[in-house]
Amino acid sequence: MISFYRKEAALASCLLLSSPAGMAAAGHSGAGMDYGSEGFNLIQAGSHAPVGVMGDHMHKKGEWMFSYRYKYMEMKGSRIGTNRVSPETIVTTVANPFAAVTGQPATLRVVPTRMTMQMHMVGAMYAPSDRLTLMFMTLYHKKKMNHITFQGGIGTTRRGNFVTRARGPGDSRLSGLVRLFENDTHHIHISAGLNLPTGSNRKRDTVLAPDGTTPTLRLPYPMQLGSGTFDLLPGLTCTGRHDRFAWGTQYTGTIRTGTAGGYTLGDIHEFTGWLSYGWRPGLSTSVRLSWRDQGSIDGRDPQIVAPVQTADPANQGGRMATLFLGVNLAGQEGRVRGHRLAVEAGIPLHRDLNGPQLETDVSITGSWQYAF
Repeated sequence: MISFYRKEAALASCLLLSSPAGMAAAGHSGAGMDYGSEGFNLIQAGSHAPVGVMGDHMHKKGEWMFSYRYKYMEMKGSRIGTNRVSPETIVTTVANPFAAVTGQPATLRVVPTRMTMQMHMVGAMYAPSDRLTLMFMTLYHKKKMNHITFQGGIGTTRRGNFVTRARGPGDSRLSGLVRLFENDTHHIHISAGLNLPTGSNRKRDTVLAPDGTTPTLRLPYPMQLGSGTFDLLPGLTCTGRHDRFAWGTQYTGTIRTGTAGGYTLGDIHEFTGWLSYGWRPGLSTSVRLSWRDQGSIDGRDPQIVAPVQTADPANQGGRMATLFLGVNLAGQEGRVRGHRLAVEAGIPLHRDLNGPQLETDVSITGSWQYAF
């Protein structure tokens, strides 16, 4: 029997309030089932977190879950700190960090104007015991970035536009989720994982230079597909449910180890919290807030030296707060039972970027999951 003090400590760590004794709530297994008056198990759509939250739930011994996620992100316009800046401002005021060693112009001469990212994520979860769930995920990226090239070494005369693209496998992740506490209302687990550098950080494409030539160069850091390093993935997740409401908080980190190509990407720390409401067993909607803090790059790749903001290791990362709205659907009977569909859209509330840097304007994630 879990002591009163252990219960209180667990609930406090989740920032949750105690609920009245004896309330009925769904368990936190992969199926998230309740018994209803219809005489069969009801699968609660709200028993999972919004689709943008990874590793939010665990499974019972012997359960499997397969998933596919698609994420689209669009970035348009540049920002230094919290202020938006025009391409003309960038090419007349922002110093080129490679000017002294390469003979390039003193200021940047190429400015990205828009970037889109598409991520295809395939994952699987399996529970060898009630206290441990294993999770694997691998990614496929499609990236596209539009640019303006300014003529010569000074001034605001535009020479032309060009687009770079990169596609291919991204990094993969292997994690374990370990349950710390669970009762009829609350659940807490930790996660520990490893990022596997299966994505390339050597992608190349053709660019338009300020002198009008079109060399093929190694693409800057945001256009690469992988970190190049084995990264640690710690996390803590706390969830709760009462009647039609479900809620949760989560911390996840990406701690870089080692270097690849002469550099190391910045560490990432993300905190998120959500609240969902179940309109019926198979339908829930959610609202979520996230805070993401990402460091700049340590070191540099000696082959990434173009006069563009994305080639500067200092112009990476920053702090962002985002609001998300989501919908979860859960199949109840027949062939759709055990299947889930979910979608979540996010818009930024606050962006403080290590700039100049493209700012995120919108993100949309859709998912299919099947548990059995």
